[in-house]
Amino acid sequence: MNSIELGGIGMTSQRTRERLIQRLKEQGVKNQRVLDIMRVTPRHLFLDEALSQRAYEDTALPIGYGQTLSQPYVVALMTEALLSQGHREKVLEIGVGSGYQTAILAQLVGHVYGVERIKPLLNKARSRMRTLGLRNVTLAHSDGSVGWEEHAPYDAILSAAAPEHVPEALLHQLAPGGVLVIPVGPEGDQELRVVTRQAEDAEFEEQVIERVRFVPLLSGVTR
Repeated sequence: MNSIELGGIGMTSQRTRERLIQRLKEQGVKNQRVLDIMRVTPRHLFLDEALSQRAYEDTALPIGYGQTLSQPYVVALMTEALLSQGHREKVLEIGVGSGYQTAILAQLVGHVYGVERIKPLLNKARSRMRTLGLRNVTLAHSDGSVGWEEHAPYDAILSAAAPEHVPEALLHQLAPGGVLVIPVGPEGDQELRVVTRQAEDAEFEEQVIERVRFVPLLSGVTR
C-alpha cells in the first residue's frame, strides 16, 4: 500500500475537503480508512483545469470522451463494499477513466490491475499514477468486459461502467472468497451489486446495495 504526499497541494483548502468527508459520513460511509484516503487524495489532479475548482463537490464531473469522474460518494461506497470483508491483495479495476478510483484503491489494497478501453484516458491515468508515486498499479489498454485473464484470479474486481448483465468472464476471474462490485442494468435503471464467490465450485451470492447511474460497459477499444 502507498500513501500520497500531495494532499496539501492544489487550489482548494483543507476545509473544503473536510466538508466533503463530512458529507460522505452523513450519507452513511463508515470505513475510516476509506474516508482518510479520500481526504488526502487530490481529486483536482484528475480533472481538466477548467473544472478543478469543483473537484471537492459531491458530484460526477466530465473527463471527456463521454466519460465521467464518479461522484465521491459512489467511489467511497464501492470502495467500502470492496473492503467490507477485509484486506484485498490483488484487485482488478474495469474502466480506469481518470484514474481517481484507481488511486484510492492503490492506497488501500496490495496491487491494482486496471483496464481502460480509451487510450488517451489511459495515458493520462498512467501519468497521474507516476505523479502521485503510486507504484502498485499496472494498467492496460484493453476491453474491460473480458477482464484481464493474465493476472487472475483476483481477490476483488470493481467495475466503473455498467453492463446490462454481469459478465461471466469477471465471475470466472474471481478467487474463492472474492467480491465483484459492479453497477448492472440499462442506462437510467442501474443497481450497484456486490457479488461474492463462495467456493471453488463457483457458487455466488449477490446483494444489491443502491440505485446508481454509470456509463455503459462497452466492448472493444479506441485509440
